[in-house]
Amino acid sequence: MNSNVSQSLLTTEDTSPVRVINPAGASSFLLIGDHAGKAVPARLESLGIGDADLSRHIGWDIGIGELGALLAERLDAVFVRQTYSRLVIDCNRSPDQPDVIATVSDGTLVPGNAGLTEAERAARFAEIHAPYHAAIAAELARRDALAMPTVVIALHSFTPMMSGPMRDQARPWQIGILHDGGDTVFAHALLDVLRREPDLTVGDNEPYRMDLIDYTIPRHAYPARGYAEIEIRQDLLGSTADCDAWADRLARLLPLALERAGRI
Repeated sequence: MNSNVSQSLLTTEDTSPVRVINPAGASSFLLIGDHAGKAVPARLESLGIGDADLSRHIGWDIGIGELGALLAERLDAVFVRQTYSRLVIDCNRSPDQPDVIATVSDGTLVPGNAGLTEAERAARFAEIHAPYHAAIAAELARRDALAMPTVVIALHSFTPMMSGPMRDQARPWQIGILHDGGDTVFAHALLDVLRREPDLTVGDNEPYRMDLIDYTIPRHAYPARGYAEIEIRQDLLGSTADCDAWADRLARLLPLALERAGRI
């Protein structure tokens, strides 16, 4: 399959790699969705795995595209979201990370990612990865030029169960907040307000840690911009009603955290 792929990846059949929802949003929050979409460029022929696997958690962050749009409306926030599947290229990985174009994901082989030439890899970076990050950088520059305060909120979702050695266990957290370097004041304030919700089990750098693997937040928020990476369990985002409920909750709690962090 790869031998038929030219150096140019996207065609007129394909959609833009990045969408900016509510571009005139006035909120202090900038929402981003690294894994919000599950599209695959036509030339990659579904990566050889088909829609059933692309619709699983390995293909995208289930619910985040819908949640982000709903939250953007409630907060009057800008939402910058990726269109293509994380299996085409993972926009939350740096170019030198081995899994930026994964050949295996959670035990599933991805034939369309095997044996890529340098030109094929370069096309995915140039036409999908780079435009997405350029859109985030452009929005941050626009806001800075207008002296708009900004807290970057990266929206992600996680599977209730992850397979593999030492990983076959249920994940009890409904939501987790990831943070590491840079300005973590807002992330800790958000943890505080979430822990006041009696029905939530809140993960502090659970089920994942933000570390050197993460790319988007360190690139765009460090060293001094407030941020939080939010992870919501995917079985709680399975319907529009679920996404609505989380959008309502986060639209209520994010401004409280902003106030608690002293950013307003």
